[in-house]
Amino acid sequence: MISEMIRELRRAAIAVILLVCAAAALGQSNTYLQLQPKAIEDRLKQFAGSNRDRELTLKSMFQEAGCSNSRLKEQAVAKSNAPNLSCTLAGTGGDVIVVGAHFDYVPAGEGVVDNWSGASLLPSLYQSLSQKPRRHTFVFVSFTDEEKGFVGSRSYVAELGEGETKHIKAMIDIDTLGLGPTEIWVSNSDPGLVEDLFAYASAEKLRVKTMNVDGFGNSDGQSFKARHIPIITLHSVTNETLRILHTKRDNLSAMRLGDYYDSYRLIAGYLAMLDSALK
Repeated sequence: MISEMIRELRRAAIAVILLVCAAAALGQSNTYLQLQPKAIEDRLKQFAGSNRDRELTLKSMFQEAGCSNSRLKEQAVAKSNAPNLSCTLAGTGGDVIVVGAHFDYVPAGEGVVDNWSGASLLPSLYQSLSQKPRRHTFVFVSFTDEEKGFVGSRSYVAELGEGETKHIKAMIDIDTLGLGPTEIWVSNSDPGLVEDLFAYASAEKLRVKTMNVDGFGNSDGQSFKARHIPIITLHSVTNETLRILHTKRDNLSAMRLGDYYDSYRLIAGYLAMLDSALK
């Protein structure tokens, strides 16, 4: 009974937030700065190079997006040739939302889908949210060596104290976008975060589907889930496109750029909504 009342209150709060967002849109304002498709595609196309090269490219992208100095940090990871890279957008409160994506890839292909599609989106998401004051602090983290067993994300959470983890209200894990519309790994995600995303997608008429990939592998969100942090995992894999990953077919031609841009719009708006909805 109590849990159902909490869900109803959450739904009501989200409905109010979405009405405010709609009113803002009518006033030619918005809850985030929507970048043009070319900006998103240009960052996607900078995938070339080793894992270390990719980390340095992301660092340059974040700086271009306005994240620099003490807000942009490299975290050394033991036995890894590349560090984790994080960009912090400070909020007015004490709580945190982490947005993560790994930049390393399996050399059989070019790793554009898995997972430069997620990593190269992080600077754009920072840029989109940084134009307005935020209640939560957003930390955008690109992890090294996910393909070797979540090495980067495990190192990241290992350095978090108990006090820090209690303030992380959500971790949004972005892994493998652009093969089609955004998919949610529902069975591995927090029900409240899933409900919030469906509510936002419905209000904005953006497509989002469900595709559980249990048994096919895992992602960096698992490192946070192990510390009892609510996560949601977003991807674009289907039974038909799964065979693209970790093969030579993982290249730029596999990307459906229209769906990829819609994923950017969905995630950026969702993050802005979560900033108001999460308590």
